Amino acid sequence: MLYWTFILWFLQIPKFVSAIKTVNISKCYYQTTEDFHHEGDVMIGAFFPIHTYYSGKKIPHPFLPYYYIDNHIQYNFKNYQYILALVFAIEEINGNPNILPNISLGFDFYNVRFTEKDTLMNAFNWFTNRRKKKILPNYNCNKKKISAALTGTSWTTSAQISTLFQLFKFPQISYGPYDPILSDRSQYFSLYQMAPKYTSLSHGIVSLMVHFRWSWVGLILPDDHKGNKILPEIKEYMQRKGVCIAFVKMIPATWTSHFSKFWENIDEVNVIIIYGDIDSLEILMRNIGQRLLTLKVWVLNIEPHVTYYGDYFLLDSFHGSLIFTHHYRKNFEFINFIQTVNPYKYPEDIYLPKLWHLFFKCSFSDIDCQLLANCQANASLDVLPCHIFDIAMSEESKTIYNAVYALAHSLHVMSIQQIQIQPHENGDVLVFSPWQLNTFLKEIDERDNMSLDWRQKLNAEYDILNLWNLPKGLGLKVKIGSFSANTAQDQQLSLSEEMIQWPEGFSDIPQSVCSESCGPGFRKIILEGKAICCYNCTPCAEDEISNETDVDQCVKCPESHYSNTEKNHCFQKTVIFLAYEDPLGMTLACIALCLSALTAFVIGIFVKYRDTPIVKANNRALSYTLLITLTFCFLCSLNFIGQPNLATCILQQTTFGVAFTMALATVLAKAITVVIAFKATFPGRMVRWLMMSRAPNYIIPICTLIQLLLCGIWMATSPPFIDNDVHTEHGYIIIFCNKGSSFAFHCVLGYLCSLAFGGYTVAFLSRNLPGTFNESKFLSFSMLVFFCVWVTFLPVYHSTKGKFIVAMEVFAILASSAALLGFIFGPKCYIILIRPDRNSFKHVRDKTHSRRNKTYVM
Repeated sequence: MLYWTFILWFLQIPKFVSAIKTVNISKCYYQTTEDFHHEGDVMIGAFFPIHTYYSGKKIPHPFLPYYYIDNHIQYNFKNYQYILALVFAIEEINGNPNILPNISLGFDFYNVRFTEKDTLMNAFNWFTNRRKKKILPNYNCNKKKISAALTGTSWTTSAQISTLFQLFKFPQISYGPYDPILSDRSQYFSLYQMAPKYTSLSHGIVSLMVHFRWSWVGLILPDDHKGNKILPEIKEYMQRKGVCIAFVKMIPATWTSHFSKFWENIDEVNVIIIYGDIDSLEILMRNIGQRLLTLKVWVLNIEPHVTYYGDYFLLDSFHGSLIFTHHYRKNFEFINFIQTVNPYKYPEDIYLPKLWHLFFKCSFSDIDCQLLANCQANASLDVLPCHIFDIAMSEESKTIYNAVYALAHSLHVMSIQQIQIQPHENGDVLVFSPWQLNTFLKEIDERDNMSLDWRQKLNAEYDILNLWNLPKGLGLKVKIGSFSANTAQDQQLSLSEEMIQWPEGFSDIPQSVCSESCGPGFRKIILEGKAICCYNCTPCAEDEISNETDVDQCVKCPESHYSNTEKNHCFQKTVIFLAYEDPLGMTLACIALCLSALTAFVIGIFVKYRDTPIVKANNRALSYTLLITLTFCFLCSLNFIGQPNLATCILQQTTFGVAFTMALATVLAKAITVVIAFKATFPGRMVRWLMMSRAPNYIIPICTLIQLLLCGIWMATSPPFIDNDVHTEHGYIIIFCNKGSSFAFHCVLGYLCSLAFGGYTVAFLSRNLPGTFNESKFLSFSMLVFFCVWVTFLPVYHSTKGKFIVAMEVFAILASSAALLGFIFGPKCYIILIRPDRNSFKHVRDKTHSRRNKTYVM
């Protein structure tokens, strides 16, 4: 850490040296004129802002109006590149035999101040050729012609000078940023703009915001026509891309001491977009530098001039800024040209001596303030720090370079036409009036995004620069990407993120959001009355996911899938059913088989003891039929266990309905048989026939046929089918047999309950009839239990979901069948196996005799 601190401190040494030298700066450094001249046959007027004057206390001059006694000069050496670009272009053209042969270009430089009076005065002096100049020997003054003026950088400067030049239709070329006001031909009919339009700048800036997910940004614009024009354009792009503007601040034309509210809510965002030109943003840039706003990413459309801002040793507010500039081909010849520039090569230049005196220890002559040849060795502009002088051609310099070429080509075309019309009249002398150039310069202004380097198509392409200014004064502008509006949308923005240096305090890509991002598994809820970028996050609903950040709606999983607990992935649901491997299914299957085996055991007992009184007394055939039917009732429950298929779905309901119908019909037949045997009032031929013909036994096939008819109608109209339930159990798909027609299913159940109720009624009425082995009580109780089981089953059936509904149906089948088996045949088996003494004819006769004696006594 100490090592890097020392290195950074060492880099600041030139600043200290410069500060020490300011004590011994010669008075010649502060003496300057407002103009100088580079001679040629055709002169170009160059109006550049290189130096200005400022007053500390603004003490009025005693007799000069608009002047102050405490005036101090201030040089902007970064703008000196404008002059060098002009000289470079002129020397290239003068050395090119294919452009304006035998005619040389020159220029008259005039410094542009911030006052309209001084600007117009310089323009008037040049236009009227009123300037101090040396009369060179053998030099023909009449040969000199003025052609056009280069004005800028602000549109106001060009507009001010235009008020004079428009009177004479004098051509004027603006090298400042493109301004729609200056393109008004009705007002500025001889003013031409060289800078390309910012046709897709808003699109590029918003694309950068979207790329870095900066959804909450600030916007600072000049309070003029340009700011008001681009504001709705940026808002439209941002709204379309989901980027919100936290605040919009309009830069006033005049800053006041009461304008501190301008910075009040600046800390709401980490990213701020600044749009404007050099002149409209100068005070703002200076203010930002003085406030040391280092925790901000500034996105600019101009390069900040960091020369004069407050010196905080290492830190700079604009370090890490991102700058959009028009894409131009790099001019390496210009860099080579700069390396050759020195005050001895261009003695007319008024600024080069001051640069050499200030930075290369050159001395001025005390007599005439001429620069002496006692400078440092290898003195050159390319060794100066970037924050003082940048050798890379700026946008304004590139525009000046193109403007000179545009003017030269216009003059060249005009000279060719002049030769064709009057081939021998004037020889090599180009005779013209400046207003004649308007015809040729109009072609430049009417081009469609055409750069004059040379006639290169500008496809709305921007370079994105990253300002490296740590330590302060480094001033490197590194290209980290580009934006081209004419390519495919997903290829318009190209960035090398690994090259970006972010402002101090950010170790990674800065975040600039109103609300924290909603991660996977959450969705946004827009807050009422807030911007769309301000929201709360809420988890996705059941079986919905979001695997991206900041989604408006969660995506529902397919029905065959379910969401994990984090709600960011859908997983395949597991297919389940009441399987034999399932503990519940295994238990029910074992119970069914055990009860079936028990029923078979009872059948064996009844067959073995078929000639005993208790078996014969209760209609042996009906008992066999009931036992066999109960066996099928127990076994039919196995159709409900295991993976369903179409066959098992149909067999489930038909075997269940038919088997239970036969069982209940047999019980009913038993009960009716008891009534016929013991309750006949007139034991005559009819009763005897009923007993002898075994008519009650016909109840069984009749009732069974009715059930078969119901099941046939059910199967024909709406048979059961395989269905699945994806909602009952999370993460599972339950396969089950859908009843098809709920009405038909309830009709079958209703019919069974009606048979049970009928059997219960008949058996209940015959419960007190005499008889040693009268089973009416057991029949009535078994029917009561059967009825209760299935009446209880219905509400449970409708409230249970999933495989448990199948288990409940199996349980009801087993419970009701076990009730019939237990309550009807349990007592009989008890007597047969445990109390065989009561299962004899002697016991029956004794019990009958005893009952008769009681009757006689009474």
